[in-house]
Amino acid sequence: MNGSIRVSVVGCGNISKTHLSILQSIDGVEVSSVVDIRQERADFAAKKYGCRAFYDFDEMLKKDKPDCIHICTPHFLHVSMAVKALEEGINVLCEKPCAITEAGLERLKAAAGKSSALFGVCFQNRYNSCVKKAREIIESRKLGALVAESGRVCWFRNEEYYCDDWHGKLETEGGGVLANQAIHTADLLRYLSLGEVKSVQGHICNDTLKGVIEVEDTAFVRYEFDNGVVAVLYATNGFPFNDDVEIELSFENGEKLLIKGADLYHFSRAGEVLRLTEPNKVSQHGKSYWGNGHAALIEDFYRCIREKTPFSIDASEGAKASEELLAAYESARSKMSVCPRRY
Repeated sequence: MNGSIRVSVVGCGNISKTHLSILQSIDGVEVSSVVDIRQERADFAAKKYGCRAFYDFDEMLKKDKPDCIHICTPHFLHVSMAVKALEEGINVLCEKPCAITEAGLERLKAAAGKSSALFGVCFQNRYNSCVKKAREIIESRKLGALVAESGRVCWFRNEEYYCDDWHGKLETEGGGVLANQAIHTADLLRYLSLGEVKSVQGHICNDTLKGVIEVEDTAFVRYEFDNGVVAVLYATNGFPFNDDVEIELSFENGEKLLIKGADLYHFSRAGEVLRLTEPNKVSQHGKSYWGNGHAALIEDFYRCIREKTPFSIDASEGAKASEELLAAYESARSKMSVCPRRY
């Protein structure tokens, strides 16, 4: 692609600020417009970033005709917007989850498969230096084979967080802590396992906001992978504050790795602890507990556009985390001990 890549950011909520600040720093990328049905939010973002404001998605597609869009809208809008853009040959980078229903996943994957444009899902934590280092160690088998993983997400969300028109509602958010917050950690558990999910067992509950939200604020999920690795995930929005995400990786010979926030530690069998990452020198965009990989992911996505090469977290890969959370919800609802789903 010659010349600047013109980009529209759709949805001007919290996460859009991260996307917009990064896009402004990438050579050869021009933010041409922003879109939000709340006119004051669109106008504010347009003024700050020096671009056009639109209040209707279809109008933006018709009048602005961008080369790429970033979907930062409520979850239930992701599929319809992505499909419409892909059918127009417009590249799409979509915030998670890419879809919240099985029908939506199938529709999205079909559209991406037919389109000449790229589609990507924003699982930025794969680009964190601590995760990349952990993956290298796992692949090298320096510590032996990986046998088990555990993930911990302890964050805080109060009633105020859910006071808008879509958070906390099953039809629009698609779920609670699993669909919105812990989906990143669920994605990393599979990514680091080097396998594919074979079965899922889920348990969900609402411990702190009964009568306020329709979705879960606490969840436990157990995964079995096709290579024998077993993982468990505990997630809650009922913690007093937003703590660092932790992922513990256990190897066959008793060695362990611990990802804690942006850091990676090695725990030897002898009890020695070694920090394997340098102090974070990456510019932080957005809240620290979101991870620091947004810039690297977005830059990689635009490299793929320019070089006309596949993006690693495409519709097929990006959909897996959604498939797994749907399996966890089905397992929890049906009280099944194990819920296999097309794995």
